[in-house]
Amino acid sequence: MLMKLDRRRLRALRVFFDPGRLRALTRRSEVGLSLAGAVVGIASGLAVTGMSLVSNELHQLIFGISDDERLSSSLIDDKLLLLTAPVIGGLLLGLLLFVLAKRRKKPMVDPIEANALHGGRLSLTDSIIVAVQNLISNGFGASVGLEAGYTQLAAGLASKFGLKLQLRRSDLRILVGCGAAGAVAAAFNAPLTGAFYAFELIIGTYTIVSLTPVVVSALVSTLVARLLAEGDFTIDIGSFGSVVPADYVPALLLGVFCAGVGILLMQGVAFVEELARKSSIAPPFRPALGGIIVGLLAMISPQVLSAGHGALHLNLSRDVAIPALIGLFLLKSLASAISIGSGFRGGLFFASLFMGALLGKLFAYCGPYFADATLTPVIYAVVGMSSLAVAVIGGPLTMTFLALEITGDFPITALVLAAVITSSLVVRSTFGYSFATWRFHLRGESIRSAHDVGWIRNLTVDKLMRADVKTAKAGISLEEFKHAFPIGSTQRVILVEESDKYAGLVLVPEIYANPTDVEDEGKALADFVRYRNDFLQPQMNARQAAAIFDKSESEALAVVNNLIERKVVGQLSESHTLRRYSEELDRRRREVSGEI
Repeated sequence: MLMKLDRRRLRALRVFFDPGRLRALTRRSEVGLSLAGAVVGIASGLAVTGMSLVSNELHQLIFGISDDERLSSSLIDDKLLLLTAPVIGGLLLGLLLFVLAKRRKKPMVDPIEANALHGGRLSLTDSIIVAVQNLISNGFGASVGLEAGYTQLAAGLASKFGLKLQLRRSDLRILVGCGAAGAVAAAFNAPLTGAFYAFELIIGTYTIVSLTPVVVSALVSTLVARLLAEGDFTIDIGSFGSVVPADYVPALLLGVFCAGVGILLMQGVAFVEELARKSSIAPPFRPALGGIIVGLLAMISPQVLSAGHGALHLNLSRDVAIPALIGLFLLKSLASAISIGSGFRGGLFFASLFMGALLGKLFAYCGPYFADATLTPVIYAVVGMSSLAVAVIGGPLTMTFLALEITGDFPITALVLAAVITSSLVVRSTFGYSFATWRFHLRGESIRSAHDVGWIRNLTVDKLMRADVKTAKAGISLEEFKHAFPIGSTQRVILVEESDKYAGLVLVPEIYANPTDVEDEGKALADFVRYRNDFLQPQMNARQAAAIFDKSESEALAVVNNLIERKVVGQLSESHTLRRYSEELDRRRREVSGEI
């Protein structure tokens, strides 16, 4: 009897986990997509917990700290260890980069780029490599956080799972957002922060369709992380009375100040990267050189090491002199810029939180200039933390909910929201980029967010054009042309030279519309050739083609293979281009609204 019952249960499990049934359920209903989000949430929680455990073990093994200590808040007397650990990490990372350069030629894609250009397609192998690089960098003390590795690995797992289910492009993008949401939620024990991180930074928009799976993933991932590991990223702001209208003035000014510092920080990282590229130092040796500088900075203050979790709480819980705060901020910003610029793998998520908290405490000493303000230095630190993070990372609501979930105080959250919006507005108005999109810009990419623009690039002239075109040699006479192409046979004829090079386009009705009287006896075919220098190329997208149609004022243009040979490969009309472009736009609108 028990054996029969076990067989029935096993059969039921097989039916439930059957790939075909899962695929059908996920593709046909929001419930199925939400269940897929829950699975991704479990994977994200496990990934974050595993990476955190490995990082902590590396810190204990390399630096000799105890189990309950954080690296950046530990007292390490061995100065030689502080110097050599980042260098050894840089050598290991350089060796890994050398091997990867020989074996993998394609650049690694992060979740933002994957959702913007590739429809959510991420290589799981590349994601694992990025996570390993991040662990080496953070584990040996480089001034980078693990959030980049968290989101990359979780999003890679989500993308792989979505591809196995053969999800549609829009659903796959949502599932990648679920992975990133679960990663950030588990890292900070903050499901709302994780969910809005996905909406603002990974998916690029908030929709009713994406709400449930993303929130489910964030909640499940948080629960998994809580069950597997202790630790809670919370800040006790103490008692301060209530927030008064006068408190908003210094908060807004702090937002503007953090925006300026964030821009300088991003440009500093780009400057170090450009300096490293222009140098004669080979890429595998750059992390070791950066490790030397980070090690020297760590000898001054170990608080610059790793992400800075311990250092953040250490500086929030005690009074620190102004010179010490300024010095620590400069050391941390330099260490972070050198770490990332020299090739260590990681991000500025937690580093910007730490540096923002330092700026907030520095700003708190300006309190006497705001007579009616009632805020304490710790509250200024929370405001500065979110304001600098939004300047560097982006996501105003993400950073606002982070402040809410780590403090548990709603009035402070309203204050943070005002400062965060101010900081975000200043950065977007004056600089226009977050840290991730700024790096895309430096690589020559035009994307500024995770909004899906990949479909536009995929809608190319090569896919839209027709290849069966009428051509004629440019040297034939007008009579020969009329004999070959009688009225009504075609609308356009493309002229080519003897070498098959594009020579122009002739409108057949225009030739027959001219009277054959004495005035026109001297006319040749060359007098009817148009658009000699106006043509399309196969790799152009629909938007670029529409711009050329508008500029040339032509209803159709020839398509040539390249600018050098200029061999005709097809023809494309403006009406067909605009119709297909409009159809795709309408499809994306319907996906956002949940109609499909």
